[in-house]
Amino acid sequence: MKQFYSLCMIMLLASVLAIDVMGQKTTLTVTGKVTDLEGDPLSGVSVVVQGTTRGTITNIDGAYSINVPSKQSVLVFSMISMKTVDHRVGNSTQINIIMEEDVIGLGDVEVVAIGYGSMRRSDLTGSISSISKDALSERAITSLEDAMRGKAAGMQIVQNDGAPGSDYTIRIRGASSVNASSAPIFVIDGVICEDASSLNPGDVASIEILKDASSTAIYGSRGANGVIMITTRQGTNDGKTRVELYANLGMQQAVRQFDMLNSSEYALMRYKTGWKYYPYGTDPSTMSDGIVYRDNPNGDGNYWVLPESSTYADWESFGAPGSTNTQWQDLMFRDALYQEYRINVSGGNKNTRYSVSGGYLNQEGVVVNSGFERFTGRINLVQKLSTNVTMTANISGSRTKNSGLATGSSDGLMVKLLRQSPLNSATSSGITEGTGSEEGQVVSNPYIQVRDITNNRYKDNLTARMQLEWKILTELSLNIAGTYEDNHQKTDVFYPANTEQGFKANGRAIVTNAGIKKLSGEAFLTYTNSWKGGHRLKVLAGSTLETYNNNTVRTETQNFPSLNLGVNGLGMGVTPQIPTSSIVEWNMVSFLARAEYNYKERYLLTASYRADGSSRFGAGNKWAGFPSVGLAWRINEESFVKDLGVFYNLKLRFGYGRSGNTAIPSYRSLSTIASSFYPMYGSDLSYGASIDRPANPSLRWETTDMVNLGLDMSFFENRLAMTVDVYRKKTTDLLIEKNAALATGYEKGWANIGAVRNQGIEITLDATPILTKKWNWTLNANIGFNRSKVLDIGPGDEMGFDPGVIPGSGNFVMIRKNKSLGQWYGYKIDGVYASQHEINEQGLTEVLGQKIASIRPGRLSLPRPER
Repeated sequence: MKQFYSLCMIMLLASVLAIDVMGQKTTLTVTGKVTDLEGDPLSGVSVVVQGTTRGTITNIDGAYSINVPSKQSVLVFSMISMKTVDHRVGNSTQINIIMEEDVIGLGDVEVVAIGYGSMRRSDLTGSISSISKDALSERAITSLEDAMRGKAAGMQIVQNDGAPGSDYTIRIRGASSVNASSAPIFVIDGVICEDASSLNPGDVASIEILKDASSTAIYGSRGANGVIMITTRQGTNDGKTRVELYANLGMQQAVRQFDMLNSSEYALMRYKTGWKYYPYGTDPSTMSDGIVYRDNPNGDGNYWVLPESSTYADWESFGAPGSTNTQWQDLMFRDALYQEYRINVSGGNKNTRYSVSGGYLNQEGVVVNSGFERFTGRINLVQKLSTNVTMTANISGSRTKNSGLATGSSDGLMVKLLRQSPLNSATSSGITEGTGSEEGQVVSNPYIQVRDITNNRYKDNLTARMQLEWKILTELSLNIAGTYEDNHQKTDVFYPANTEQGFKANGRAIVTNAGIKKLSGEAFLTYTNSWKGGHRLKVLAGSTLETYNNNTVRTETQNFPSLNLGVNGLGMGVTPQIPTSSIVEWNMVSFLARAEYNYKERYLLTASYRADGSSRFGAGNKWAGFPSVGLAWRINEESFVKDLGVFYNLKLRFGYGRSGNTAIPSYRSLSTIASSFYPMYGSDLSYGASIDRPANPSLRWETTDMVNLGLDMSFFENRLAMTVDVYRKKTTDLLIEKNAALATGYEKGWANIGAVRNQGIEITLDATPILTKKWNWTLNANIGFNRSKVLDIGPGDEMGFDPGVIPGSGNFVMIRKNKSLGQWYGYKIDGVYASQHEINEQGLTEVLGQKIASIRPGRLSLPRPER
């Protein structure tokens, strides 16, 4: 019996072993190593059995091990920025793969920069527009802002002044603030900047514009107005050295001049201004001798008499040969030389990548004695210190010089030029002191101003950044970075005594020096992993610290016995003015986290949170939190869409986020003391101090909430693509500097007042009609519509302000509840009074405060303000 049981157990065990052996025969174990062209191991490469969810990733040595169902299985090796490789198993149990960089960057493997990292374009859940390096070389450009104009939907770029090197106003999806800044921030190789004026456009490798709050919330208080991410050239690892030279030389000129009056035409117009008006019914015998005209000779008309003794009665003689006939535009405009030169040396090997560049730009202004000059230099180095530690160093420096007077404001050079009489000589100082209602005003020859006034603005900038990346584990890395910025700005201004600015003071010299220093540090942990079933996760967490210091000193001297040295003779002024100085400091500490989840390349989730603490706000409001979430559905990966064979890409995106704005001057939540000098005893000045602003401990962050819905679609292997975004953003707790109540004794104070809403739609279309090995033809078009509405502006429901876009506009721009932000404010024109009879028929006693007796035919009828 025992033998029988023993035999049964042996047979059962044999059966189990047989089944186990048969099961093992159905799978094969494949091992191997993945490297790049230089033989360096690639960690984090995804290895998946094609058509299944079975997969793994390579370790820090590039090694992998995976079970495959059969010899007919195909392994798919993929990694961001590398070309995907497919390999059939066959009889091999060890498969080593060499992967190449995807230098084209098309389709799903295109990588774009996002806040504190990068992401495949196919994984994006937010609204991000990209501008390629090639788009920056389509024409001659002097600045990065100029190159970006028209390249992204929803972004408006306007140059504030026509002078070379002048600043730009950039708005992404409309202005969302009043007194605080509405400008986006620039992030250049991880360094947050206010603008890109010191950047050489030739150094740029790519530009990403983060537009919706789900993308910008990672920058917290900096992201309310959008983020422009710039990546500069980093070199290659193919062992080759590349030298690139760029030269551009050209001329610029005023394309179209205004059609102005010559001397005789101007004299004729001045002659006609001498007409005297006599209303209907006046006795002709009481009129002055001269030419008489009636606007209705048949009776019911007014009399106009031009006296014979008029100053310009001989107006024709002003056009005689030898008479003064100054053509101011020909005198002050010139053919301006433009020249730019760049050099770039780049290369590297498997351990080192480098890019060294330098540039020089000199752009003369079309207006004489104006121009812009820029020197730039940059060194980018990526050095592998060990198998798991990489160092990145970026050092850049620049020097810019702007010269010449402002041309675009309401009292700028161009307006003065166009107001000049052709009867005035170009070489005379033309100093004129106003009388009567214009008493105290001084007007001078604009040509003398551009010829003799010194107005030079210098900016020297040095930025150094170093980053260390430590690959702790295959899935875990640590990034530590520090940045130092040193910016020095100097302004030299000299107004000679023969100009309106220096006439009364017998010459003025002004020198302003500002030293700005910034320090920032950041540390991040990044965890990346993927699991069977199509799950992929990336988590980032870290903190940042920023400090800012600005030290400014302004000195002025007046009354110069000799003007020969100009601003360099500052000490020669007999009447020195009291110098002014200021020190501005602020600090910011931030903690942030972001998670990116991808399920089967179809369903995407991005969530982030940032907490910012700023020294600019009140004691109880220094901290604020900024969350965001983005969702995307890659519909083209669904079988019911694949079967249609229509879409190359079809993705639906939704995003919500909150961002803030802290771009206000420092100390605005505090009560500050201002120094003053008063003539207490005779003419001697005595020092005094007074509180000039009330404290507002409740001053808090300006907050913007945005919702974005987007659709991406492309056809014909991505040769035709369209993106549509619809958004709505609401900004609350607007930071506004308002007028204080007179009873307080203060002029102004900062407060959180009002709310603004912006909403719109953006459409981008990209097409490649022709694509061959030798050449290709691409078309790009975009359009955006933005509508703003003031939801609240505090008591009174309206406020006048200067938007900054058009300098000098002042209270001609009005903020009014339920209207668009910054509407032009003026008067509605009902018509022109044609006769005295028409004036009398209206039965008015006054028009806008002017007595009806002084109203004359030809005057505009302005009965009420535009509402």
